[in-house]
Amino acid sequence: MKRLLGIVLIFFILTSVFSIDLRGQDTIPGIVETPDSLLSSEGGLHQFIKTKFIEGSALFMSTIALSLIIGLSFCLERIIYLNLAQINTKKFLAEVENKLNVNDIEGAKAIARDTRGPVASICYQALSRIHGTIDEIDKSITATGSVQTGLLEKNLSWISLFIAVAPSLGFLGTVVGMVQAFDNIERYGDISPAIIAGGMKVALITTVGGLIVAIILQLFYNYILTKIEGIVNDMEDDAISILDLITQFKHHSTK
Repeated sequence: MKRLLGIVLIFFILTSVFSIDLRGQDTIPGIVETPDSLLSSEGGLHQFIKTKFIEGSALFMSTIALSLIIGLSFCLERIIYLNLAQINTKKFLAEVENKLNVNDIEGAKAIARDTRGPVASICYQALSRIHGTIDEIDKSITATGSVQTGLLEKNLSWISLFIAVAPSLGFLGTVVGMVQAFDNIERYGDISPAIIAGGMKVALITTVGGLIVAIILQLFYNYILTKIEGIVNDMEDDAISILDLITQFKHHSTK
């Protein structure tokens, strides 16, 4: 529930900022400005992007922008979650080892329970079964690791969806723009550049917009995958360390 509220909050903030930018858009003059004149005018690149957004058909560009906002909301939620999942595992395992060295199992469990992240969850499950066999503890660590990996990868399918949807919407706008161009040719019986320019502009701008959104989300997606891989590698290394700590504890306790 907290993660859902976080996604909604991020979505609301991004939408609000985006809406403010659109409300601040100046009226587009009748004469179409060139990119160089737009970039050199007041507002620069920011003004140029807003102008092209409106020229690219509000319907298709709005859906592409919405894909970007929702996709970024999921990306930011995952980045925040993954950053919170990372801890100083060496310090954590050292504290657990110190408790086990003085036979304070409950103290070790309390440290694991009060520490965030998948490594702490794996450690807590292992300590909860410390009186079982090593094989039982190992199976518990493996099962908990699988669950924690699933939590780390949560919502990645949604990010992948918007990576695919954004360029698809752009290509749909391309087709609609081409249809508009041919409609104008049929209506006026002429194929002069002035007749087909409007439809071609919609076609090209929506394609560019969709591809830009897909590239942005893909970069975030790859960054998130890299962080997940790093956390999973840490989980595997620390799971071995935890099992070694418990094995040593059981060995000393039987003496």
